Amino acid sequence: MDGRKSAGILRTTRVKAAAALAFALALSCGRRAPTPHLPGVIVLGIDGMDPAFLDRHKRSLPHLSGLRREGQSITLRTTVPPQSPVAWSTLITGRDPSGHGIFDFVHRDPRTLTMFSSLAETVGPRWRLPLGPWELPLSAGSVRRFRQGEAFWQTLSQAGVPVTILRMPNNFPPVDCEGLSLAGMGTPDLRGTFGTFTYFSSDPFDPPRETPGGRFVRATVTGHRAVLRLEGPPNTLRRDRAHSFIDITVDVDPSAAVALFRAGEERLILKEKEWSGWIRVRFPLLGSLVSSAGMIRIYARRLHPHLGIYVSPVNVDPEDPGLPLSTPKQYSRELARAAGPYYTQGIAEDTAALRHGALDADEFAAQAMLVAQDHLKLLDYELARFESGLLFFHFFGVDQVSHMFWHRDEPRVLAMYRLVDDTVGRIRARAPNAELIVMSDHGFTAFDRAMHLNSWLRAEGLQESTGEGTGLAAVDWSRTQAYAAGLNGLYLNLAGREAKGVVDPAHRQRILDSLRNRLLAARDPARNARPVETVYDPRQIFHSPLPETAPDLIVGYSPGYRASWQTALGEAPPRIFEDNTDAWIGDHCVAAHRVPGVFLSSRKQERAVSSLEDLTAVLIRRFIPGPIQ
Repeated sequence: MDGRKSAGILRTTRVKAAAALAFALALSCGRRAPTPHLPGVIVLGIDGMDPAFLDRHKRSLPHLSGLRREGQSITLRTTVPPQSPVAWSTLITGRDPSGHGIFDFVHRDPRTLTMFSSLAETVGPRWRLPLGPWELPLSAGSVRRFRQGEAFWQTLSQAGVPVTILRMPNNFPPVDCEGLSLAGMGTPDLRGTFGTFTYFSSDPFDPPRETPGGRFVRATVTGHRAVLRLEGPPNTLRRDRAHSFIDITVDVDPSAAVALFRAGEERLILKEKEWSGWIRVRFPLLGSLVSSAGMIRIYARRLHPHLGIYVSPVNVDPEDPGLPLSTPKQYSRELARAAGPYYTQGIAEDTAALRHGALDADEFAAQAMLVAQDHLKLLDYELARFESGLLFFHFFGVDQVSHMFWHRDEPRVLAMYRLVDDTVGRIRARAPNAELIVMSDHGFTAFDRAMHLNSWLRAEGLQESTGEGTGLAAVDWSRTQAYAAGLNGLYLNLAGREAKGVVDPAHRQRILDSLRNRLLAARDPARNARPVETVYDPRQIFHSPLPETAPDLIVGYSPGYRASWQTALGEAPPRIFEDNTDAWIGDHCVAAHRVPGVFLSSRKQERAVSSLEDLTAVLIRRFIPGPIQ
């Protein structure tokens, strides 16, 4: 199914469903019509599950192997580029990126030449009343999702199909729906970031610093006591937007590796190397009148001779959410009360803590398991009451653990796959009559070498620097033809589109063709290898008109290569290539055909399934029969 067909799927099926329901109501003479028999379909969306890894470890994964053997097993074509927000948006809408508008984790605004998250943005109140140091809102703020297009479960719920969508990526805030849904990837922590841990240390050789995804804060121990000041969300009631905060008191036993922690109204004792459960906290915003509810987990990493305390990102409390977590709003509360508190942060496995030394490999693996256990509790709760309709559950553990341990520590990756395998066995035992689909958005490969794409553009004479500033702010736009931003995007400095564009649109295709040829001919001298395997032209591979946020070219890196972290932010370091020495050693932002996903089903599909768009159509057609136009 191509994008032109998929654009009409949701609209056409909704009309058919509405007509069928109207006919049924007419026959009932105004009485409530009995619920017709509906099939039961359970979909496990396993982020990053790799078909080659599955095959390599099939003897260790009996339930997944049984599903492959007894039902249907297909290598699933991923999106271009093969990034999670792009791929899941395609599954959600049945459209390619030109239809749903998501092309990368990071987009750029051609008018301001600044970058922003492609997932969502917070819009503050339009009217405020200044009052000394305070600024009181006179209207409500909002959160806007950038993904376009109707979600497949909206179509199903409008047709009377019961739907439950647990942690669907790129669905924050969750779309309006008659069913139940809980937001996943894209949901921020209480600070408004995608996850910021805090590590308190009294070690003089562990200096305070800010890192991507974390803060290292100096702790002072006096008389075996430390008071740890934990930053919460910016106080939007203050004109200076100063961060709110709470104090965590730690009393360390001088003769044993154990400590008493006080946070808010809660007290708990932790031994060294022990994790806490969820601790509910409130950050005062306006004295005792207004506060913001959150939750934290504490890990007592070190108690002697120096203090080393990891505090998780402050998660939004699902029982008292200050952000839209679910539809209906009370659903997040229902889940917490039934299954216990859980990570609400979209990507909760703390890879940043491992990358920057706040956790080691064992500690990160343990934290990732805590996340998995939290979320699987939600699935078990819904599974216990599942009868018919669609139940979707997204699982991030495989993807995040693969990023950290791919090919370096395969047993840790296999442990997360085994957790999925056990879940498959549990589902088949509890819901033997339901159709079970296990699918992934992409696979995995190694990330050994980083390419600084903006540095390459400068070496090729296609971009110039002002010599001042960083990122795109350092670009001399009057002498720049092209620039890179995000993990796969390449843009022309196009006159009439970019704020300081110089490339004549009449020369656009000639310059793009030259760029493609030069990228394909580029070589990494240290390895005598081609870093770029293919270059995609969005106008040739997508089916709808492109928005201004779309890249002009999408770079498909060779396995082992990826755009550098600096490239994603528009930066241009002195070198073009360098070894990846980061703990993040696995990735998938390469040529799409190198990292396909998986599709396993307990039922052989009548319709061919080869891509994520096909799967969208299968899910709709399973409940709304008839041709999809």
